[in-house]
Amino acid sequence: QVQLVESGGGLVQPGGSLRLSCVISGSIFGGSAMGWYRRAPGKQIGSVATLAKDGSTYYTDSVKGRFTISRDNAKNTLYLEMNSLKPEDTAVYYCSLGPTISRQGTQVTVSE
Repeated sequence: QVQLVESGGGLVQPGGSLRLSCVISGSIFGGSAMGWYRRAPGKQIGSVATLAKDGSTYYTDSVKGRFTISRDNAKNTLYLEMNSLKPEDTAVYYCSLGPTISRQGTQVTVSE
């Protein structure tokens, strides 16, 4: 059974940075595409970044140039480095492996 556990969220001022982590267990790490989703208040969940099996990366337009998705195979951990954060980045962030999206999430709040 795949388990996905996020951490690293918090409260940060506009322009600040955070790094989210997602420890993945119960599956072959890197055997499927991995990614990050987010659900902003009052909105549907949407994809933020994807890391394909071949290492290709994809980002939603609103985070391009600010967010970076990466992984550490030795630690079975997926990361999302978030820079130049904006209030509109406020959301609960979830990691994914293949079709499985975490149910836990980590809250990111960008505010003065």
